Amino acid sequence: MEIASRVLYTDNHLIAVNKLPGEIVQGDKTGDIPLSEQVAEYLSALLNKPGKAFIGVIHRIDRPVSGLVLLARTSKGLSRLNEQFRERKVQKTYFALVEGKPLETKATLIHYLLKNEAKNTSKAHLNEVANSLRSELSYEVVEVFDRYTLLEVKPITGRHHQIRAQLSAIGHPIKGDVKYGARRGNSDRSICLHARTLSFNQPVTGDRITVSAKLPGTDSWLKLEI
Repeated sequence: MEIASRVLYTDNHLIAVNKLPGEIVQGDKTGDIPLSEQVAEYLSALLNKPGKAFIGVIHRIDRPVSGLVLLARTSKGLSRLNEQFRERKVQKTYFALVEGKPLETKATLIHYLLKNEAKNTSKAHLNEVANSLRSELSYEVVEVFDRYTLLEVKPITGRHHQIRAQLSAIGHPIKGDVKYGARRGNSDRSICLHARTLSFNQPVTGDRITVSAKLPGTDSWLKLEI
């Protein structure tokens, strides 16, 4: 799907794009073309400028995850949004389709996450352990299906694989997320975790902006119309 059809917001300093499951945000050892490069090429062609347009990666979402990614078009946009993320002024909302039905329709989860570098996973502990990081999120049930439940998740901290690890720790792994205990994988190797909304301050005017991304139209999401 072309980048032009996935642009959700743009101004002189920022551009927001709906990432497809399977895309990488930033280059890695696979050598696959990252979303940041695709957006840079799109802007160069759009503006008819020689060379590659500047694109700064502000934040990332995991490769099998879909949804909203905010990128910087200027160094000013990059530095000011990085600061907003550090100061937790950016509000993030995710949709997660999980196995089973949580006992509580609304809850706040607090765990201590310990990252395993070798396996690229994080394990959620109820009590603090050496080198662990406190991780907090809130969730609310949106809709209950036969075997799955759709949750709206708001991470309060931003840890490695936080949503995946914490939901798995309470016995409700994300659909398709075999790395964290799902019964089976999705056919497209995605997981049913979607970055739904992002609220942030425009880096120059300070205006509060909220951007939303539609769910990917795949069978993995049971064709939910949200």
